[in-house]
Amino acid sequence: MHGTEAVSPWVERWSHLVPPAAPVLDVACGFGRHMRWFAANGHPVVGVDSSVEAVHSLKGAGEAVLADVENGPWPFTGRSFGGIVVTNYLWRALLPTLVDSLAPGGALIYETFAAGNETVGKPSRADFLLRPGELLQACQSLRIVAYEDGFLDAPARFVQRIAAVRAGDGEVPARYPLQRTR
Repeated sequence: MHGTEAVSPWVERWSHLVPPAAPVLDVACGFGRHMRWFAANGHPVVGVDSSVEAVHSLKGAGEAVLADVENGPWPFTGRSFGGIVVTNYLWRALLPTLVDSLAPGGALIYETFAAGNETVGKPSRADFLLRPGELLQACQSLRIVAYEDGFLDAPARFVQRIAAVRAGDGEVPARYPLQRTR
């Protein structure tokens, strides 16, 4: 089930971009693997998912919101987050809202399936696969720290992923440290 796997290595690698103790939003959080990761690292966390079972499983893990972000209103209007994490989920209409919900100095860490995945498995519908460069285009107002678009094995899949930061107020271009994965 989504959200019960190990923390995404991409999320773990770029989590240092989220300002210390800043609130983190996990979109389509499933059973909360990334919520738990960020909470364990000192962040207040919020997760949103449309699954009643998933949201109920998050009791005590942070703020868990049951909402259908595809067909209902955005439940976080007026709120901003120091970190926004999305993995294995795509709803194109939500991309501008995610960027707009990022606080100054905050980081967007996004990883999901990309075009080509239809040749190796599910998801296979174009509605659920990022087009080449689509995350770059969606994040054009942010500072791109890392971006990948390609094939991964074990399990075989095509992914697109990005780590991007919204400039802070009056900030000169920052240097973001690269960290090696463990």
